[in-house]
Amino acid sequence: MPRLTSTNHARLQMAAVLAMVLLAAGCSVDKEKMLPHGDQTMMDVWNAGSSQGRQLVDARAELRRPVDTTQARPLADNVGYSRTAQNEIYSQFKRLPNPDLVMYVFPHLAGSDPAPIPGYTTVFPLYQRVQYAMPGERVENY
Repeated sequence: MPRLTSTNHARLQMAAVLAMVLLAAGCSVDKEKMLPHGDQTMMDVWNAGSSQGRQLVDARAELRRPVDTTQARPLADNVGYSRTAQNEIYSQFKRLPNPDLVMYVFPHLAGSDPAPIPGYTTVFPLYQRVQYAMPGERVENY
């Protein structure tokens, strides 16, 4: 590690003073020069924005058409032929069978202070996860 000599010490002091002067100069900017105020008040800005917004709402209202129930009925007839996320998944990727297993648990003692547990029946799936067939893969009983 190099020793700190008096010239190095003086250089460090000069660098620190220079950094302080630059920081102080950065804080001395005039607010009006940095953020000009202008002639408008907040009420003027608000009113100008709300009138433009009103024009936009009026323009959208002209483009809207009333719902005609006679035109909506043919769409309801075609709902079986429409693609949705649900019928797309169920039609392409069929679930593979996952039979339920029934298990009888005999009466037993459990816990650190053995407590009697009566016998009971439980049901759980054979496979841990739901499995899906690839599109076109046969899933009927063989």
